[in-house]
Amino acid sequence: MDGSTSQKTPLYVRHVEMGARMTDFAGFSMPLQYSRIVEEHLAVRNLAGLFDVSHMGEVFVQGPRAFAFVQNLVTNNVAKLEDGKALYTVMCRPAGGIIDDLLVYRLREDTFILVINASNIEKDFAWMQENNPMGANLHNTSKHIALMALQGPRTFDIAAQITDLPLQNLPYYRFLRPPSGTFLGCDKVILSRTGYTGEIGLEIYVEAESALRVWDAILDAGADAGLKPCGLGARDTLRLEAGFCLYGRDLDELTNPYEARLGWLTKLDKGPFIGRDALRTIKEQGTRRILVGFVMEGRGIPRSGHPLETTTGEEIGIVTSGSQSPILQRGIGLGYVQNDKDLRTPGASIQVRVRNRAIPARIVKPPFHKS
Repeated sequence: MDGSTSQKTPLYVRHVEMGARMTDFAGFSMPLQYSRIVEEHLAVRNLAGLFDVSHMGEVFVQGPRAFAFVQNLVTNNVAKLEDGKALYTVMCRPAGGIIDDLLVYRLREDTFILVINASNIEKDFAWMQENNPMGANLHNTSKHIALMALQGPRTFDIAAQITDLPLQNLPYYRFLRPPSGTFLGCDKVILSRTGYTGEIGLEIYVEAESALRVWDAILDAGADAGLKPCGLGARDTLRLEAGFCLYGRDLDELTNPYEARLGWLTKLDKGPFIGRDALRTIKEQGTRRILVGFVMEGRGIPRSGHPLETTTGEEIGIVTSGSQSPILQRGIGLGYVQNDKDLRTPGASIQVRVRNRAIPARIVKPPFHKS
């Protein structure tokens, strides 16, 4: 897509002013990097980084049938949520293919927020509307919400410079909603302990019109803590080191949760939900392939689409995500291989076909940067 026709987040003007290298991603003009991707990556691992992730989508689900709608839509058990708590899940087609992976936030008993991937906003919302026999109230508020991610070990030191809220005590996958006007003057705010980097961090949801003020305040507060603005390049290498899947690469509608090692999100005993019958059958019969992590033992960087092979050259799968790990200083990747114990077990030897070269690799269990 031509960048001139891309959608722009509320922070677009600031990215341009700061000299970010922009790129089109999921129809949005987004910062790829401000400095070197490796520098931004290491800042998050060692200090802190700030990301604009306002391209993500938010759908409010409200009304007396809100819970019934969400519980039927996703594979995880929404009944385990209480006010101020979030969970990670997927929603599937009736045949078990993953439509999207998403976060579910429970604001109240009758109000939830579904946070969905930028590339899937229109598809997801249409699917929700088509599968709403309960009559829940659905509102796609994606264009009205800005989302920033403050990630890294210094996150709470920086946050303490701009708010008195005890965010360091906020448990993982919990969130707060400060009273109106108490967080940098914003009317509506959600501060969430979630993230996509493998580090501690905060996701900060504000009204779009408050985005520039909040972005500037966070960068000012983190100036002495080594905070760097970060782009999609570092976000991708960070999430890969952490072993997190990316929809469109590691997950898609031809992928089911069990082969993606997301069976832990699939609660077959919670009651009916879309795809439950197919997923029960898949679990009983097993999958033909399985998602694995691997580390290169020879020089070379794996990329999406590269073949995975046995040590004798038999093709057994394909790379879905791959990059150079700034922490390990070697190639790492995710990919699907035949669901064979000898191939999927950590420590197993395989090889990756990179530009007609067979490069040795070994299977590891993510996260890579802590293995």
